[in-house]
Amino acid sequence: MRKLGYPTFAIISLALAPTAFGQSAWTNYAKSALHGAESTTAAQPLSGIHWQTPVDLYPQDAAGDPAARSNGGNEILIHYGSPLITVANTVIVPLKTGAHGSFSVTAHNAGSGDLVWSLPSDYILPPIFGWTPVFGPALTAKRVYFPGAGGTIIFRDSPDAINAAEGRLAFYGLANYQANPEGFNSSVYINTPLTSDGSGNIYFGFMVRGTSPLAGLTSGIARISADGQGTWIAVTTAAADSSMTEVSINCAPALSWDSKALYVAISNGSAGYLVALNSTTLAPVARVRLKDPKSGNDADLSTDSSASPTTGQDGDVYYGVLENPFPENNDRGWLLHFNADLSETKIPGAFGWDETASVVPASMVPSYTGTSSYLLMTKYNNYIDLGTGNGENRIAIQDPNATETDPITGVAVMNEVLSILGPTPNPAGGVKEWCINSAAVDIPGKSIMANSEDGNLYRWNLTNNTLSQSIALTGGIGEAYTPTVIGVDGTVYAINDAILFAIGN
Repeated sequence: MRKLGYPTFAIISLALAPTAFGQSAWTNYAKSALHGAESTTAAQPLSGIHWQTPVDLYPQDAAGDPAARSNGGNEILIHYGSPLITVANTVIVPLKTGAHGSFSVTAHNAGSGDLVWSLPSDYILPPIFGWTPVFGPALTAKRVYFPGAGGTIIFRDSPDAINAAEGRLAFYGLANYQANPEGFNSSVYINTPLTSDGSGNIYFGFMVRGTSPLAGLTSGIARISADGQGTWIAVTTAAADSSMTEVSINCAPALSWDSKALYVAISNGSAGYLVALNSTTLAPVARVRLKDPKSGNDADLSTDSSASPTTGQDGDVYYGVLENPFPENNDRGWLLHFNADLSETKIPGAFGWDETASVVPASMVPSYTGTSSYLLMTKYNNYIDLGTGNGENRIAIQDPNATETDPITGVAVMNEVLSILGPTPNPAGGVKEWCINSAAVDIPGKSIMANSEDGNLYRWNLTNNTLSQSIALTGGIGEAYTPTVIGVDGTVYAINDAILFAIGN
């Protein structure tokens, strides 16, 4: 769904160590802490729906009214958290259980969909307006973590087991929380999905509104180590800018290719920075102001966006923003592009609104003749009712190291290697838009799994540039963009109309 309305310090060079693709488990939003959404397991054919389960028991319409939504409202203004998959093939599902909040995490057998366990959270949504933010868990080898009230983290050991130990952690000290839970619950809010690394550490953004019970605690970025030790840094310190107020809403932190740096966007509610922090100490490493490539103005870091950084195999970092002035780029935004230490601004992508770019090995595209080792897949919608938009809503493969002139803005942008038009006519003109914030990359199958607002899941075959398979999930619904996931057995998971569908043979 498109958007509605509308001091310097030393740069540390980040050495890049060769690393294989992530483990077969889907542990984070967009699969790993790099957010590339690459699956080394081939996706099953889109032949049937194995099972389905709700991700929202009270989906809301455009006015935020669950009753109206249940009586035929046609929009759901919420970003749903990504399902996660363990190595043993248990599906972890974040579930909204109340009309205006209230969440649980459920675990399902991937083959049958049967419930394995369920654990409620006391998480309280941050006090913002617009689309409902993400409630986003993360997996490690031994635990599943998810947000709790007051900036705390709830965990469950042994995610595949029917019974297991549970607990709570606080990055500022659990004893502090237990001394005044009401005070923390009303002032400290996790406002991003969690991100986990391969060593069992987790990272997230939090905001403080009003005065917390702990003196000096302000909005920032937190790390909790595998042994439960918490560290945090204020957004004002991380960005070296006293005007910053929060980590960008829904921005899941990303790690560098060598896991030494942590990338996250920081905002004053509209403009801000992409920062790099030491992933162990959270000490500031680098920062770059996020700018509109055409106007030179500060880019818009909308609170309705779920864009998160993606790290490429060469260490480059990509982050999606909204244009300023709006709608200079037909509400498409920009995919900003930087080198690993953020010292060089590189070729932008022509679309970045509410987008986390997926990484596509160049070998997946037989027609590609360029020199890049990897390409990027993004939405490429061109909304009919904004600017000069014509409703030709596409998805695209782009070369991050080659340019073309964008026909809408005249800016030099990443070269379009392949693109494909959505197949379903839109009554307002053009075609239905692609309803994704992160699309799954099927490396063995040389294809992309992409969800559409027409209610279908599609396989985009990159060998012959066709939508070679599709399956109808619902009649179609306007909703905030959703992630697509590939399980360890090749089952594909997609969300449409507040339901998670497991699709395959």
